[in-house]
Amino acid sequence: LLSLLQKWALLAQSACSSLCCLCCLLGLLVAIGLTLGNQGRVLLAPCSIASIAPVSHECPFDPTRVYVSPPWAGDVP
Repeated sequence: LLSLLQKWALLAQSACSSLCCLCCLLGLLVAIGLTLGNQGRVLLAPCSIASIAPVSHECPFDPTRVYVSPPWAGDVP
């Protein structure tokens, strides 16, 4: 009886996990579709030439930023 209960619990957990994964995948596909549909203009809309700075709260991201490893990571080849 315990083995059967464990199998049903595993099946239910797997079904819930699969449903969550499907929802995330659909959301990602919609976001990619909307971004490609407007050629990314909406992402840069709040950014002006003056607001593209290292510390800018108007821009959702900094397109001029150069990403480097943190000092505590050491030299990574």
